Amino acid sequence: MQDLSNENVVHIKDGDIEYLQFKKLLEYKDRVTHCYTTRSDNYEKDDGKNYKRLYESLNLDYKKCVKIKEQIHSNFVQIIENERTKPDKVDGLITNKKGISFSLRFADCTPIYLYDPVENVIGDIHSGWKGTANKIACVAVKKMIEEYNSKPEDIICCIGPTIGKCHFEVDEDVKNIFETTFSYMNINDRIIEKGEVKEGKQKYFIDTNLINRTMLEEIGLLKENIIESNICTVCNKDVLHSYRVDRQNAGRNTAIISLK
Repeated sequence: MQDLSNENVVHIKDGDIEYLQFKKLLEYKDRVTHCYTTRSDNYEKDDGKNYKRLYESLNLDYKKCVKIKEQIHSNFVQIIENERTKPDKVDGLITNKKGISFSLRFADCTPIYLYDPVENVIGDIHSGWKGTANKIACVAVKKMIEEYNSKPEDIICCIGPTIGKCHFEVDEDVKNIFETTFSYMNINDRIIEKGEVKEGKQKYFIDTNLINRTMLEEIGLLKENIIESNICTVCNKDVLHSYRVDRQNAGRNTAIISLK
């Protein structure tokens, strides 16, 4: 399987288990554990088998894993106080409790890891295009500020593999949502690119990575603390699960983060 390591990400292979990790978060590996899995396993079905193997590789306690029953492409973010919590119909989790791990599922949507090394707070965010349009990353950061006294300038944000602008092709209706929502940024010419006309419909390409980065910088995150994987799930469909490629047959990658 192709190695996806780059200047920001390392591709780990532990036997037949594979996952990606951010070099920036590895600077804090004595305090936080994280990963983004590859196509080597599928986390769409929650039978626990693949999770247990992965958790053993990460030296985490699977019994303390918190998952969202149904991710609904919202901007709802929940504070988690203990591993017995069973969140449902949300798309982001935050905690400052050690030992708890979060595991969210992805197949083209944007995984956003948040870590405040000063207040020792983590967040795991599922930002689909609807969540991005509804600024779920900002909602999560604001909750960290309100609930845990985090300062934006201390927060590290790592944006994981997602469908890139090169393949996130949309129709006029979705384009209009982004165009209207983010017009105040004055970067519509950079986040929206006109594509071809297909079957009588004008197509457009949207850059959700740039949108998330710009939003987070606006609320105070430092530019150098926002790290992108620069990995497109569609371009790397042989290594990562992609709904755009496999549709209803698509598996799921999982984004895990935990405080030690």
